[in-house]
Amino acid sequence: MGPMAAKVVPARGMRDVLPVDKARREHALHVIREVYRSFGFDEVETPALEELSRLESGQGGENEKMLFKVLRRGLPADEALLPGEAADLGLRFDLTVPLTRYVASNAAALRMPFKALQIGPVWRAERPQKGRYRQFVQCDIDIVGEPGSLAEVELVTATHTALTRLGLTGTTLRLNDRGVLTGLLTGCGFAADEHGSVLITVDKADKVGLDGVLAELRAKGFAEEHVAALEASLTALLPLRDVRTPGVLEAALPAAVPAEVVARLREIADALAVSAPDLEVAFDVTLVRGMGYYTGPIFEMSLPGSSSSIAGGGRYDNMVGRFSGRDLPAAGFSIGFERIVDEIAPRDEGVSAIALVHPAGADAGTLLRKQQELVAGGARVALVKQAKRMQPLFDALVAEGYSRVVRARVAEDGSLEFSDPAPLGASA
Repeated sequence: MGPMAAKVVPARGMRDVLPVDKARREHALHVIREVYRSFGFDEVETPALEELSRLESGQGGENEKMLFKVLRRGLPADEALLPGEAADLGLRFDLTVPLTRYVASNAAALRMPFKALQIGPVWRAERPQKGRYRQFVQCDIDIVGEPGSLAEVELVTATHTALTRLGLTGTTLRLNDRGVLTGLLTGCGFAADEHGSVLITVDKADKVGLDGVLAELRAKGFAEEHVAALEASLTALLPLRDVRTPGVLEAALPAAVPAEVVARLREIADALAVSAPDLEVAFDVTLVRGMGYYTGPIFEMSLPGSSSSIAGGGRYDNMVGRFSGRDLPAAGFSIGFERIVDEIAPRDEGVSAIALVHPAGADAGTLLRKQQELVAGGARVALVKQAKRMQPLFDALVAEGYSRVVRARVAEDGSLEFSDPAPLGASA
């Protein structure tokens, strides 16, 4: 590489998307949009940039530590890089914080309950690794203004329907409530100002196990009697997945967990047994969800044989009021699009895709007229110039979803003649 040559790879944690992959992504997004719209959600759009004061409000949990900050416009580079208030904007790390500002700003024009659909890129300055990028797409639905469990049930049912439509079946919904977590820690003796740190550790249970959680809590210096009490509670609660049978959870949870919290979880699970009977719903006491804005039920969805979630959400009742002064109940569910798109099986486009092969120098007007004729018949048509070795090109076209070929040749009188469409196979 010469001294003036520039890097051609994307920035670390970013990626380019090839046409075949882009087509798969757009198909998945189309299915998700159509399903959510069929459930009555209206699509909205918010800016990629938000005020730093909003993004650093303390509600974004660990994600606030991964903010991409934008330097103030117009400052000289040396001044912009000095310590202090050089940045006043940041790239959004999720779609929920921008939505709450959107609702507060546009409340007078929105019919309540407001059912929002939002799809777009978000950015987090985390360490890139397999399946994790610094820019990625989220697909969110939110219901603002509905205080009851109807909101959670509709969010989960709609998302389960979208994933099923994409061929992702056998999913499991893990269910918990911030009230369970708060009551559990209070019952074990942890002070309220210790809850955040304890929950960050408990959230790692699916990766490090109970022993790893307990070891980290002790390393953090929490009182041994409180850690021991939590160990006893988690040991009793971890095997419990049934949330629908009355009395099961109540018997294992400390008295500090309000009865109405467990009743709300049971109400959600009972409703989902009717609206999404093929969805497995399981209680998970270690489900925390990292965002600090959740106030009630929280949930994550995963595929068979995987502990990684492909969708997650919960209730965040107090968040809109932080911007408007008027509290509105709200709940949302987000599909981690990058985690599902590679799981989706290749599909039949449902649209005929034709390669129109032509000799070099063929009359452009005649070629385009034939292309328009085929397009008018409902086909997708690519103009492909004849080459000495066509097989590699045909193989690539097949991989891109093209299934038929029309060949153009120059007749004796100089005009173009076209063959009938024929199958385009790997050995065409």
